[in-house]
Amino acid sequence: MEPKKENFLKEVFRFSLIAILIVVPIRIFIAQPFVVSGASMQPNFDSSEYLIVDQLSYRLSKPRRADVVIFKYPKDTSIFFIKRVIGLPNETVKMDSGELTIKNTDFPEGFGVEEPYIKESIEDTFIVTLKDDEYFVLGDNRKHSSDSRIWGPLEDKFIVGKPFVRLFPINEFSVYPGDYSK
Repeated sequence: MEPKKENFLKEVFRFSLIAILIVVPIRIFIAQPFVVSGASMQPNFDSSEYLIVDQLSYRLSKPRRADVVIFKYPKDTSIFFIKRVIGLPNETVKMDSGELTIKNTDFPEGFGVEEPYIKESIEDTFIVTLKDDEYFVLGDNRKHSSDSRIWGPLEDKFIVGKPFVRLFPINEFSVYPGDYSK
C-alpha cells in the first residue's frame, strides 16, 4: 500500500510546527549563535570562531568584572560586538599610561586591575565615571579594538549575553571561553 500524499504533507507540517515551537523560543530567550569578527579580542578569541551565546544568565544576574559579553553596538544595534567588562555601574575607571585603576564605594582610593588575559598593553590615558546602568568594556587586543574608550560606556540594555560554548574551530572547543573568574 502506498502512503497517501495528504498524510505525508500533514506529518511534515506537524514536524515543522513542533520544531518551530521548540527552536524559536530557545533562539530568542536562551541561546543564539555568534561568529567572532575581527582581532579586538585576540588572543582569547580569533576571527571566525563560532560561539553559542548564553542569553539567560544576565537576566538572572549582572555581568561581573572580567566577564566577556556579547552586546548590540550602541551606535548601530544591527551589529554585535564582543568585549570584556572592566568597569561596573557607578564606578570610575581610570587609565594612566596603561595602568587601570577602579574607584568605587568600597575602594574610594581605587585599586589596580589585574588583567591576565592581556598580552600587550597600551599607553592610554582616560578617566570615565559610569552611571548606574553603564559598563566600561574593552577588547583584549587593545591596540585593535573599538570599545568604550572610543564610543563611551555601554548601557546594560544592549547586553545580549556571554559566550557559553566555543564550537569552532573544533580544536579550540571550550565551555565558557575567555572566563578568568576562576
